[in-house]
Amino acid sequence: MLRESVSSSGCVHICVCICTYKRLLQLECLLTKLQGQRTEGSFTYSVLIVDNDRALSARDLVAKSREQSLVRIDYCVAEEKNVAVARNVAVQNAIGQLIAFIDDDEIPVDDWLLNLFKAYKTYKVDGVLGPVRPVFDTPPPEWIVKAKLFDRPSYETGWILHWDQTRTGNVLLRKSIFGEDANLFNPEFKHGEDKDFFRRMIEKGFVFMWCDEAPVYEKQMSERFARKYFLKRALMRGNISIRHRCFSKVSIIKSAAAVLVYTTALPFLFLIGHHLFMLYLIKLCDHIGALMAICKFDSVRYFEGA
Repeated sequence: MLRESVSSSGCVHICVCICTYKRLLQLECLLTKLQGQRTEGSFTYSVLIVDNDRALSARDLVAKSREQSLVRIDYCVAEEKNVAVARNVAVQNAIGQLIAFIDDDEIPVDDWLLNLFKAYKTYKVDGVLGPVRPVFDTPPPEWIVKAKLFDRPSYETGWILHWDQTRTGNVLLRKSIFGEDANLFNPEFKHGEDKDFFRRMIEKGFVFMWCDEAPVYEKQMSERFARKYFLKRALMRGNISIRHRCFSKVSIIKSAAAVLVYTTALPFLFLIGHHLFMLYLIKLCDHIGALMAICKFDSVRYFEGA
């Protein structure tokens, strides 16, 4: 059962949900930044940490942060290492009428919640998504910058989103969406659970829009600058893509054709520029991942060491 909505002041309450797994430094920074969210008296908010580590690695940090916090911080555990399961635990333990999801390695601006809430009220939709922009401690290699590998699409405020334009790294949702079990996140998706969720909800008639004035910033560590990081993610992304109902026989043919075209083009792209070579090698791995899944090879389990 979903917990009852709670707001001591009688106004709308937002529960900021953070699913975390062994990222204590990043989580500490996020909890500190969440202390200063502007509300203009329009809503109240609290924070819920879902520790996806059965060893409870975040428990002591959360206990320490709670003692110093100006906002309510709750803590619970999702023992099965699965982000969809963790998100469902968050939904089931969240208080308030609205749920915001933010990743544990992201930092919001001070009016992040306020701008999401204003857009939600203005456009009367079921959820509002905002931009996730990269920040770097160490400048990335030139080929990453030229290929724009850390850049994500952005839209005008008010833009109604297709399911393929959605994610849960920065989103405000009406909690009543989750009133049925079928409206929860699907644990079969250990990655890409957000797109699957939004696809199903949009098919049911729910509407989600974009608010470009509510960014969060994702810290990209130097470990992510390795070529194998992008290639592994592409193989996993392609592997998961066939689980979406929209993946058809035509999609299989397109992936097979893309593998042939990209493989042929790669030597020429290498001569033109390394950034183009890597960009299309990543695209190639997306399609290879899909074809591997057709052949019953689960790259997600392989790369997770399962």
